Amino acid sequence: MKNAGIRHESIRFHAGDGYSLGGSYFPAQYDEKIPILICPATGVKQTFYYAFARWLCEQGYSVFVFDYRGIGASIAEPHIKFSKARIQDWGELDMPAALRWLLERTGANKAHLIGHSAGAQLVGLMPNHGAVCSLAAISASSGYIGNIGWPLRPVAAFLLLFYIPFSARLFGYVPAKWLGWGESLPVGVARQWSRWCRSPGYVENEFGAGVGHHYYQEFQAPITVVSACDDALATRRNIDDWLRLLPNARKSISVLRPADFGGEPIGHINMFRRSHSDMWPEMIKNFSGA
Repeated sequence: MKNAGIRHESIRFHAGDGYSLGGSYFPAQYDEKIPILICPATGVKQTFYYAFARWLCEQGYSVFVFDYRGIGASIAEPHIKFSKARIQDWGELDMPAALRWLLERTGANKAHLIGHSAGAQLVGLMPNHGAVCSLAAISASSGYIGNIGWPLRPVAAFLLLFYIPFSARLFGYVPAKWLGWGESLPVGVARQWSRWCRSPGYVENEFGAGVGHHYYQEFQAPITVVSACDDALATRRNIDDWLRLLPNARKSISVLRPADFGGEPIGHINMFRRSHSDMWPEMIKNFSGA
């Protein structure tokens, strides 16, 4: 692919609590538009999004993508089992720090945010959410087990209700990679993820408990959910369950169908693969002209 030669900068930056994070910056290839922050899905490393980021550069966007604490280049501890990370830290600390770094680097006042699954779900925890001018929520939903489609629902239930608690006690972390469910997870991330997915609302289950303050009702940037009809995780019921937490944002939902893009499965993560690059314009269609 033509964009494979586009270079990026490896970046170290710090969250508000001082935690060191690793990211990658892709400068725009011509007249620069509003920059884009890519926030990954749970257990997915930043490198997975590189081909997409390079393509965005060719469209005139500067792009920043990073790893959350406890994942990939943002594991500061000698081993993941020593990580104290929680999912809420990703939204409260890591995503805001990444957005702040991007704005400082580019001199922009606002940025588009492309959130993949958890990368969109957590926007209501960002204290600087006002600097997000639009959100492309890719495969984003509440993740509630009861709304996951068949035949994936029993597999997800086993992972969240049995495998995570057992492996967390046995290893001190959760080797999700063994099951093909992304990178290994810090125990705090995995346990919180498991807890949130047991009931509708996802992060809402932590309001007033672990999450002392949130900004979901204050978030007003327009949201475009881009989902796939063959995604058993981000079903319409789970999408609606998440969107209800954001009552003051203008929302739209775009559903992609494999039959319209060559017939290959899309699922929960394939939109970002180079093999599915014909879908990329659909993912940013509401960014046009900005």
